[in-house]
Amino acid sequence: MLRALIFDFDGTLLDTETLEFRRWQAFYTERGRELELSAWQQGVGTWGAFDPWAALEVAEHERAPLYEPLRAAILADIEASDLRPGVRTLLLQAQDAGLRLAIASSSDRSWISRWLAQHGLGDTFEVLATRDDVAQVKPDPELYLLALHRLGLRSEEVLAIEDSFHGATAAHRAGLKVVVVPNDVTRGQPFLESWPPLDGFEDGLSGLLQAAGVSAASPG
Repeated sequence: MLRALIFDFDGTLLDTETLEFRRWQAFYTERGRELELSAWQQGVGTWGAFDPWAALEVAEHERAPLYEPLRAAILADIEASDLRPGVRTLLLQAQDAGLRLAIASSSDRSWISRWLAQHGLGDTFEVLATRDDVAQVKPDPELYLLALHRLGLRSEEVLAIEDSFHGATAAHRAGLKVVVVPNDVTRGQPFLESWPPLDGFEDGLSGLLQAAGVSAASPG
């Protein structure tokens, strides 16, 4: 019986990934280069797997003054963005159903806490497992195994919700059932057939559970 949901953060709850990709894509274009989506996808859901500076002929000491306005633009875009459609309702429905909520993310805790607070979700998640807590990020299963440990639950009692191949791979390796809810950046990645796809969160908890083929435990 399902007892908890573990969400990825970037790209899943809040689509920071598409916003960041578009800004970097424009940055490349200004320099007469093209940033391929397939190249960017190498780093989605993990950390350090893709260096966007590598294809640009910019000396390392020149990067900081160029990156400062780029990062400011990315942050402004994120600050102006809402959660993915249906996320807030889904979280409320999950709580009403007695499901415990957690996040497993390759990002650091301060990044996640910042955006959770902005959207009034600072107290929504019982467990946060972040890059600060582990030696290996996704696609390694360590983040999910840590989240399971902190929840005190078995993998078969938990559903993972991911948007990327690296993230879904991590959940799968930890023994969790995973539903993939891709965004504009991750749509088209080579997801396994055993990872049910979901177009979005607009159908709420019932749509998520139907896609996963599971049912929630009764509250209490």
